Amino acid sequence: MASVTVFRRDAPVTVLAATTAFGLLLGWATYGLHGVTPLLDRATNSTSTWIIWTAAAGALIRSRQLAIWGGALMMLATCGGYYTASTLGGTFGSGGLGTAAVWSVAGLAGGPLLGWAGWTVRRGQGDIRAVAGAVITMVVLGEGLWFGLSLHYRDDAAAFLAVGALLTALLTAYLARAGVHRYWLCPVLAPMGGLVFHLAEKGILDGLLGSV
Repeated sequence: MASVTVFRRDAPVTVLAATTAFGLLLGWATYGLHGVTPLLDRATNSTSTWIIWTAAAGALIRSRQLAIWGGALMMLATCGGYYTASTLGGTFGSGGLGTAAVWSVAGLAGGPLLGWAGWTVRRGQGDIRAVAGAVITMVVLGEGLWFGLSLHYRDDAAAFLAVGALLTALLTAYLARAGVHRYWLCPVLAPMGGLVFHLAEKGILDGLLGSV
């Protein structure tokens, strides 16, 4: 009797292939939509955009381990999609290779963390879910601080801080309804995490990008 291969949406190969494909599309779209409108210009030139989608992908994956691996692959694929589009668009300059390498390394560090955070908020147990929620929102808050304190873009800073505060409130409400006992840890830890993220982005990432 001939064997039959059954397609499973939660099979590891399927999950990782899907996250990789979505990452490629996200990277390509980031390049293509950049500069279309002022709103899209800032949204597509943002660390938060890639990371929030990575957390969302982690929330959709059933296995924690796959969510972590999927986060790493998705961020790498997003970098690959963006810089492939940049190369085809003729904007991949002489320093592009070094910049792509820095963002890829940053993606390998942040992707698994945000994939885990998205999975934990939805499927985890105990108060760690509130901590994971703060991990997600700290990225948006931290980027808002970076726009305001480092670049002095007041309008952009206000927009990102407002979105970060709204996202924190929504996740906190979700965690409270899900029965997380210390759901208040999310709004308490998110601003502190945002400050840490801002300092890391300014002190580490900017330094690496400035050296390439």
